[in-house]
Amino acid sequence: MAESKTVSNTGNLEKYRKLDQKGAVLAEYIWIDGSNGVRTKTKTLKKVPKSVDELSEWNFDGSSTGQAPGDNSDVYIRPVAMYPDPFRGGENILVLTETWDPDGSPNKFNYRHDAARQMEANASHHVWFGLEQEYTLLDEYDWPYGWPKGGFPGPQGPYYCGVGTGKVYCRDIVEAHYKACIYAGLNISGVNAEVMPAQWEFQIGPCEGIDLGDHLWMARFLLHRVAEEFGAKISFSPKPIPGPWNGAGLHANFSSEEMRKPGGMKHIEAAMKKLEPRHMDHMKVYGEGNLERMTGEHETASADTFTWGIADRGSSVRVPRQCAKDGCGYFEDRRPASNADPYQITGILMETIYGGLPEENFDKSDEKK
Repeated sequence: MAESKTVSNTGNLEKYRKLDQKGAVLAEYIWIDGSNGVRTKTKTLKKVPKSVDELSEWNFDGSSTGQAPGDNSDVYIRPVAMYPDPFRGGENILVLTETWDPDGSPNKFNYRHDAARQMEANASHHVWFGLEQEYTLLDEYDWPYGWPKGGFPGPQGPYYCGVGTGKVYCRDIVEAHYKACIYAGLNISGVNAEVMPAQWEFQIGPCEGIDLGDHLWMARFLLHRVAEEFGAKISFSPKPIPGPWNGAGLHANFSSEEMRKPGGMKHIEAAMKKLEPRHMDHMKVYGEGNLERMTGEHETASADTFTWGIADRGSSVRVPRQCAKDGCGYFEDRRPASNADPYQITGILMETIYGGLPEENFDKSDEKK
């Protein structure tokens, strides 16, 4: 990977990382911006916080992130979770935040708030989620890493879960990211090389409730940060390369307590009946550019029609064969694209299966000046 001119000088940084911070704690505040990416800035704390409740609200210029107009640009970030920082180490932390407008309402790109309401309202179902995040590693020319310059590798076949030079690319980034996630306390359950060369997947879960979205977004942040040090780019495009190449998805696994118990298959089948009439509602929030991926080929269903089946990777929703055999378990929604927002995915699944919630009313009379 030495060709890239954008590799971080991590070796030079190391001597500064070892300097005594004299009791200070560096808190990296992280938020989701208006283009489905992550932004961060760092605050110095005087002591180690014992819980996220001890962390203060902060703000940023929303006009520079696509989240507010220039004449009313302040957007507030409220801490919702914190994790150990694998880059700075020590007692430094990463802080996941929600974005809020000055009038006291959630920013329009704050999808976490509504998802959390759904999770809390339906907590008695003890829903477990798992997300399979596929992504593509690109070089400085926005071409998949390891691919011939201006050309293509051999046909798909030897790359999925592959081992060996010419079959996998950038395993060092994947391994570094894996370790960073574990250090940060994220529930990452595995990784594997995918069908298209330079494409990989990591899995987050099982997580109950809002933790799934939190952990997935933090894992995305860590992936971008790790890739910085190797001079690579991360693409979550659902169809990064046109033609006979697999796209990238974010398959969502869903299991309620009722589905996991003996006889749970009837609850899975009941969920299918609820999912079918809302197919297009789901597709609207299942990722930008998803129609290019969901063509009915390359292990995808057609975007136009809802289907489900046992062990069928060409259906909208797959029920694993073992679950059908056991008569209980979970289902896999294969429709979400790799760039979809996990809060929107999990939120709409909860809404469709358990029903919507009353609209919130926010008192906007106390707008911050």
